[in-house]
Order: sequence, then C-alpha cells, then structure tokens
Amino acid sequence: MFCFQCQQTAHNTGCEGKAGVCGKKSDTANFQDELTGALIGLSRAVKSAKATEASNKLMLKGLFTTITNVNFYNDTIIKLIKEVQNEKESIAPETKDYDMAKIWEADEDIRSLKSLILFGLRGMAAYAYHAYALGYRNEKVLSFFYEGLTAISEEGSIDTLLPMVLKTGEINFQCMELLDHANSGSYGTPIPTTVPLTIEKGPFIVVSGHDLHDLKLLLEQTKDKGINIYTHCEMLPAHGYPELKKYPHLKGNFGTAWQSQQSEFHNIPAPILFTTNCLMPVRQSYCDRVFTTSIVSYPELTHIGEDKDFTPVIEKALECGGYPEDHPMTGINGGSIVTTGFAHESVLSQAAKIIDLVKKGKIRHFFLIGGCDGAAPGRSYYTEFAKQLPMDTIILTLACGKYRLNDLDLGNIEGIPRILDMGQCNDAYSAIRVALALADAFTCDVNELPLTLVLSWYEQKAVCILLTLLHLGVKNILLGPTLPAFISPNVWNILSKEYKLSKITTAKEDIKKILGN
Repeated sequence: MFCFQCQQTAHNTGCEGKAGVCGKKSDTANFQDELTGALIGLSRAVKSAKATEASNKLMLKGLFTTITNVNFYNDTIIKLIKEVQNEKESIAPETKDYDMAKIWEADEDIRSLKSLILFGLRGMAAYAYHAYALGYRNEKVLSFFYEGLTAISEEGSIDTLLPMVLKTGEINFQCMELLDHANSGSYGTPIPTTVPLTIEKGPFIVVSGHDLHDLKLLLEQTKDKGINIYTHCEMLPAHGYPELKKYPHLKGNFGTAWQSQQSEFHNIPAPILFTTNCLMPVRQSYCDRVFTTSIVSYPELTHIGEDKDFTPVIEKALECGGYPEDHPMTGINGGSIVTTGFAHESVLSQAAKIIDLVKKGKIRHFFLIGGCDGAAPGRSYYTEFAKQLPMDTIILTLACGKYRLNDLDLGNIEGIPRILDMGQCNDAYSAIRVALALADAFTCDVNELPLTLVLSWYEQKAVCILLTLLHLGVKNILLGPTLPAFISPNVWNILSKEYKLSKITTAKEDIKKILGN
C-alpha cells in the first residue's frame, strides 16, 4: 500500500507496509485505489457520453468512501467497484480504468498537484453527498467531479495542473454554499445554543459523523421511547438548528473530538451510530454497540441500510439501559458546557454592533481557529493560542478542531462571546461569508481585515477548504500542526510565495508576529 492523504501519515511521508496509521489494512487501501481508478474510468466514459443519475450517485459515494476513517470493509468496497464498472460499461463500453500507481510514482511536483486535486475532490464529494441526500444538487458541481478526475489521469505540468487545483477550490465554494442552503432550508437557520456535556441517566444513543439527515430520522424514530440522543464530535452543531432543537430528547453532546473515541467509548452503556467519517478501529470493550450507516462500513458491525430502519440501534439502547445516574463529562479543558449555532446569519445579525466595536478599538482582531482535530503531537498549540490571546480579540471556530478550545470560558466583549462556534467543517462557508461581509462594510480587501486564519488539518475535507481559501485569494494563513506530506517542497514554495502560507511555530511567537506585541 501507499497512502499519504491524512495528517497522521507515517513519518509525515506516507503509510506503507501492512497497514496505515489510521488502522486501514494494506488490502483495503489498495481496493480504495482500485475504486478511485474505476471512478476515473467512469469519468472518461462520461467525457465521451453523458453522466446519468446513477453515475452521479456512484461518483459521490465512491469518492466519499475513500476519505480517511470512512470505510474499513473490503466487501463493501469491492461491491462498489463492480457497480462503478458496470455503470461505466453501460455508458461507454470498453473504457479502461486508471492505474493509480501512475500518480504515486510520478514526478513529485506532478504527484503533489494531482494529489491536491484528488484529495480536494474527495472532500468536496462528502459535502455534495450530504446536500444530495436532502434533495439539493448543483450540476456544475457534479460535472466537475468528472472533469477533475479526468484531468489527473492525463499528462500535465505545473502550469496546467495548478489552475485545476484552484478550480477545485472554486467549485468547492459553490458546493459548500449548496450544502449551507440544504441544511438551513431543511432544518432552519442555526441559532446560538448552549449544549451540556452531562449525560442524563437512562437509555441513550450517541450519534457521530456529520449527516444531519440521519440524525433527523433517528430523532423521529426514537420519539416517546424514553431514549435520549447525544451528538458526538462534528454532530455538535445540530443543536443549533430549530428543526432539530424541537426534539426534547436531543439532550447534549457526548465527549470530545473523534480521536478520543476509543477511550471515551470504553464500556459505554449505549450504542453509537456512525453516519459518516471519523470512525476509528473499534475496540472489544464497545464493538457490540457500534452501528454504521450510509457510506460507513467496518467488518462484523451491523450496518443500517438505505431503508434507514434504526430499530437495531434503538433495541440496543434499551438493552444497555444507559447510566444509572447522571454522568458528568467535561471538555478537554474541564468545561461542562459548550456553545454552537453562530453561523453566518447569526453573526451578521450583530454586524452593526461588531463593526462599531472594531471602530471603537474594543475588538482589535479576529482569529479563525479551527479545522480538524487529531491525535498527533502539537495540537495543544491551538488551545494555548486561544488562551494567550488578549481580551480584545474574537475567536471564530469550526469543525472538530473546536474541541481544543470550545469549553474554555473566555468571556465576552459587550455581549459578543469571544468564542463563536460556526459549525461543522463545511461551515467554513459561514466564516467566509462573514469575512466577505466585513470587508464590504469596511470597504477593504479581505486581506486588509484584522483577521487571521489559524487552521489545523487532518483529512481531505480540510484540503478542499484550504483550496477554496486560496481560490478566494485569502493570504497569511497559518497551517499546522504539520505540512501535508503530499505537497512537494517546490509546490509549497509556489503556494507560500503567492498566498503567504506559513506553518505554525509556537502560540506565543505567532501571536506576537500577528498582533505586534
């Protein structure tokens, strides 16, 4: 196997041998390469014919399946490969699949740029998949998956591939906008909400992943059954949506970010439902209580199919019984509550006040501190960064990187909380909307705002968000905890020179560099 698509990849160069650091075995990783090659074959077929409803669904499902921590089960991947190949044959018979070794063995700069496109497409497919499930689609977004995959299968140079990298960011911005409309159109505009971390006594179910549609279905199926529902990791922002908040048994949030699940789920007296990525290899102490659905799959776990009948999960919750008494839990920093729901409409409703506070010098600087969390050393940087910021600064946060700081009590500035959680990773769209609105209000370029992005990355959805920021011309981004192994030194030099990208150093040094004191 060879895989270097996530931040924790071995030695920050690439996972090889019998298994990856994520726990994915070599044969599984190779089957995922084969699936990607089949999707490229499907893209070639569509190029000479026309995409179908089936090919669109397979494209999104196939790319999403190859994201880190989604699918560990060979049988489901092999079945998907055959479905993609059958669809390809029905569109343009005898179109060949692509050998992914041609990318991994290419010149390092070409490999780097093609990897940026491929990993960006994988991340974007996750967002498009969620929107698709809610009945929202964008033909330009769908067609770009075929265009992008075809491009990485062809001969290319830095001059031809770099524009495609940036176009991936451009299309992803449209995709995130689509998902924003899908979520708010289906569940209402998020509103600021305080979420407890204590688990109440009695039966409960923990829902992990990102899929709000699956959560809504589970809430419906558990009404009046005496079962409480708790979000986990990236599902936390669900508490801000009015159509989900109206269920009284949506009680709170369980635990912290995804990388702590093996300890936090140890002997948990309740089932866990994984709706999307962020699944880790399941341990014996809770393996009989883990269920998967949608594109998530793991050997020997019960999978809830397309009928979305969560009866097995519900029965397991009643069997387990939950905690006999209320079970207090805390965030990473010891806090017992967190807040969420500060999406772009909520923040911009306070725009006049925020602008006035900036003009009066009461808000000196905004920081977006967010992205993916992970287990690799160095991520405490983000907690220390938040703690060391002066009291006249505002922190926007999103994605599971928020768990490094979201339980801190950093106070407020005349009623504006100093920590504003904007949502899931796809809700980077909200942060961008706020930044563009502020730039318009101050009649300046977005790079002239008192705003700095301090990003952590782990997997492919973070990659496509970074590409979107580059497409929009956002500069001076701090990236960590390590630089992506798939970005070659030369490509990094090109990007850092053009966009003033830089790697994080220490919280103290970086704050001093930004604020000047």
